[in-house]
Amino acid sequence: MLLPLLLAQASPPAPSPSPAPPPAQEIVIPQIVRPLPGALDDVPVLNSNSPEIIGTEGILLSTFPPEGKVTPAAHLNFGFNGRFDIFAHHVFKALSPAKTSAYLGVIAYNPGSRPVTLDTLQAASYLSQPDAPFIPLPPMLENPLGRVFAGPGDRAMSDLLRGLRQAIFPPRITIAPNAYQMLLNLPIPVAELDPPVNGRSTLMRLRSSGPVYLASLALMARTAANREVPPSLQDWESLLQTGSLVTPRDRPPSLLDNTAPTNQIIYGRVAGVAIGSSWQSQVTDNPDSASLTIPAAGSAFSYGLSTLARGRMGSDQSQSAQMRVRYPDTAYEAHGNYGIQYDLSLPLVNPDSQPRAVTLALQTPIKEDSLSRNGLRFFDPLPTQTFFRGSVRLRYADDQGKLQVRYIHLVQRRGQQGEPLVRLELAGGERRLVEFSLLYPPDSTPPQVLTVSAE
Repeated sequence: MLLPLLLAQASPPAPSPSPAPPPAQEIVIPQIVRPLPGALDDVPVLNSNSPEIIGTEGILLSTFPPEGKVTPAAHLNFGFNGRFDIFAHHVFKALSPAKTSAYLGVIAYNPGSRPVTLDTLQAASYLSQPDAPFIPLPPMLENPLGRVFAGPGDRAMSDLLRGLRQAIFPPRITIAPNAYQMLLNLPIPVAELDPPVNGRSTLMRLRSSGPVYLASLALMARTAANREVPPSLQDWESLLQTGSLVTPRDRPPSLLDNTAPTNQIIYGRVAGVAIGSSWQSQVTDNPDSASLTIPAAGSAFSYGLSTLARGRMGSDQSQSAQMRVRYPDTAYEAHGNYGIQYDLSLPLVNPDSQPRAVTLALQTPIKEDSLSRNGLRFFDPLPTQTFFRGSVRLRYADDQGKLQVRYIHLVQRRGQQGEPLVRLELAGGERRLVEFSLLYPPDSTPPQVLTVSAE
């Protein structure tokens, strides 16, 4: 009777370890990446993304003149006039046990002797929690109403892709001569979060009737009657005049001449004025052509999207917006083109006399500067890192001649081939226009490619 007792008291055998996932295998698709026709426009963008993680008060980005400021080096002296954008993407990590909310403020100043009006053309600002949490989503979902998103940048870009202005933004603001005005004064709350970390993404498209200076700033919430209240205009003005740059700083970028393929590249994060809000292009065979000939059956070609240094995908083209002014420890270029809108027209033509099927897909190949294996490289199975989450818009006439306007939400991991966005059957000699639009979403990792394939 002793043996059964001993067996009953013995520990159960340890479970067998789960088998390791199979290593990712590379798939090479032989196709070229063509330079994307067109170029960025010349609209200046206040691009506030460094430091990305903030825990203290201070100046994130100021384009005010340095004269009379306590920290002159924090002010880049750039005036905006006419069309401009404001992009701000920051994460607040509370350092105090009180978990006081941070406030993100964008302040404008009219240096002239006449009032300046600011028209808000489109604008959106969302929090990670509760507005747009990062949730798992399928690789592709129809998104006609803009209710599919994962992350605040994803949601904000979807709004502007539809031409929306969120109700919290007034359509017009008038700034008196030699006066300040808040364009943004919104909280990043963390009191109910564990860990106390939250983010906010903002994109605004504006037009001014005269020159203005802008600054992106961070302050902690004020307290009145035992509750949090926003900082006042005077609080923001005081920070602008007497404050210094937010610390700690992000990791500084590599030098521009650090181009040897064996050298590590550190892109850095952006804080400054970038030039370029949109990239509009008629994508054709060549500058003298009015059409884009579909590839031969069973083949494909691609165009890069948000290509950058060390990630030109064999196209010899970097699309990164150039910086007009920046801080010395921040990115040399607006790598990633966050918030930039791509509007591409593809006048597809079937050169054959027989019908041909053609598809259009967004893909996230393994990043390279030149194509080391004479094609695009993908993974199977896919790794876990998500490299793209955002919505695209397609306009085209379907095979029945009916105009379609579709919004499609995509989630792609590194090395993901992507599913076809649309499949069209072109008759012999037929020409069909497809329009593709995308606002490149924050929290994505470039580059991607737009691929035209023929069956």
